[in-house]
Amino acid sequence: MQTQTNQTQQYQTGTQQQAAGVISFKEWMITILLLALPIVNIIMLFVWAFGGGANPSKANYAKAALVWAAIGIVLYLIFFVLILGSAMSLMEY
Repeated sequence: MQTQTNQTQQYQTGTQQQAAGVISFKEWMITILLLALPIVNIIMLFVWAFGGGANPSKANYAKAALVWAAIGIVLYLIFFVLILGSAMSLMEY
């Protein structure tokens, strides 16, 4: 009974993924254009990632892009603090 339930869930999940469809070339072109615009790109990434209405592929891409952006910001802040700290230590009082 449990195996049949698991198979049914797997089939339903597979059907939902197939129903999402492939993102067209035109839609990717619009996506890339929107991501090239400052401020708009960040807003659209959040909309696609957490809005719920986007294609699952685009939602996953948006989530991954936001994670990479967060990693970049953290690394930038660490680098900035290290440089600022070393510059301040070289200053004479």
